[in-house]
Amino acid sequence: MTAQTETAQRPVLVVDFGAQYAQLIARRVREAGVYSEIVPHTVTAAEVEAKNPVALILSGGPSSVYEPGAPTLDPGVLQLGVPTLGICYGFQVMAQQLGGEVANTGLREYGATDARVSGDGGVLLGGQPDDQIVWMSHGDQVATAPEGFEVLASTYATPVAAFGNAEKCFYGVQWHPEVKHSEQGQKVIENFLHKAARLPADWNSGNVIAEQVARIREQVGSGRVLSALSGGVDSAVSTALVHEAVGDQLVAVFIDHGLLRKGEREQVENDYVASTGVRLITVDARETFLDALAGVSDPEQKRKIIGREFIRAFEKVQQDLIAEAAAEGDPIRFLVQGTLYPDVVESGGGTGTANIKSHHNVGGLPEDLQFELVEPLRTLFKDEVRQIGRDLGLPEAIVARQPFPGPGLGIRIVGEVTADRLTILQDADAIAREELTKAGLDGEIWQCPVVLLADVRSVGVQGDGRTYGHPIVLRPVSSEDAMTADWTRLPYDVLSKISNRITNEVSEVNRVVLDVTSKPPGTIEWE
Repeated sequence: MTAQTETAQRPVLVVDFGAQYAQLIARRVREAGVYSEIVPHTVTAAEVEAKNPVALILSGGPSSVYEPGAPTLDPGVLQLGVPTLGICYGFQVMAQQLGGEVANTGLREYGATDARVSGDGGVLLGGQPDDQIVWMSHGDQVATAPEGFEVLASTYATPVAAFGNAEKCFYGVQWHPEVKHSEQGQKVIENFLHKAARLPADWNSGNVIAEQVARIREQVGSGRVLSALSGGVDSAVSTALVHEAVGDQLVAVFIDHGLLRKGEREQVENDYVASTGVRLITVDARETFLDALAGVSDPEQKRKIIGREFIRAFEKVQQDLIAEAAAEGDPIRFLVQGTLYPDVVESGGGTGTANIKSHHNVGGLPEDLQFELVEPLRTLFKDEVRQIGRDLGLPEAIVARQPFPGPGLGIRIVGEVTADRLTILQDADAIAREELTKAGLDGEIWQCPVVLLADVRSVGVQGDGRTYGHPIVLRPVSSEDAMTADWTRLPYDVLSKISNRITNEVSEVNRVVLDVTSKPPGTIEWE
């Protein structure tokens, strides 16, 4: 299998020194209308030069520049003459390599910190308040700026909190401008990109669609394309984008494994098809999946069974389609995959042969199928994918859909999956989603898993009688990338409505509880 090539647009390269926020930096650059990519700190000057970047941003990281084996940067990178912004650890690496002094004074700064702009702040901080709150996370400080650099800001503990050299277009800040806790953070990034590096804000969804349509047509030609449509955002948008490019050469397959949310099959078969015109084949495999899951409570075993049965169902329809296509003399050679940029980064940067990972919609197709992957979203983040979907005319109910696990409700039932338990959870989940939407809270939460504790019973009183029903768990979380998350502080009146409706309308449920655990230590899903 081969992966589709990256965009031809010259990137801003985010050099990752092990920061938890490297992806967030790349997203902030995209939000400023400039295309970005992430590369590891081990990248060589020759590799950077080959990518022909328009600018570099050196990320933060957890290390000290003095630690043995601490991440470093090929010295030749800073000799390429590319506009560069250093952030936190990247700021210190930059200062050290250019002849400045980095010291451990014993004064540390973590969290919200008062910073004062020096002079006019230069092009990086110009036009910003003289005093501002920034988000710090460091133990070492830049004590002396490199020769030729102007100090642009300082704090109580850090004499050189920002510096700049306008002639070389080198800048740096000790704080994290990519996090929202830094009051002027996005402005710092935009000033570097647009004023210092003089880059236009020309990265937008319209350009992405036109570019990817051209790439897909070039890759596929007159070939036939297969797509596994789950109803989720990634597969929905990638399928629509490929259909935009090649029309009826694409066939989408939707496998109903019975573990979907209430009404999702109808949403795909009716609303999605109506908005795209895609040819859709639906496979009803509900009974097969339930039979395979009978008696199984272990979450990892459930995941494996669901993945295995999905592959089998997909293989069967795929073989039928291949036979049909072969009879017409035009075999199916291409498979659409909804890979996003975070997947590319987390799997090693997308170099080499692309493999279908188990958490994707097509959960691990056999190697001997020899499909060539079509991955039109592999340079995009989730928020960009949603905008592409809107521009392609997809229904908002699909585009704005919260992340949903590949195994579906099978891993939101703690215990054995049965038809009755699925009905209970589907009804409770539908009520929670309906009330959150009514309250206008869909945009404030990343997702809200609704979990059925099927192997737990609690005592209740309903209709003047004693009951022994299941608890339902609400797990509303807020996040930007799902790598970390916090529980969402939903209004009490909304929680009350959800609880009252579930306990009144859903049989076998007599208690609703709220999960108030962050990630870490907890995960977003329960299983």
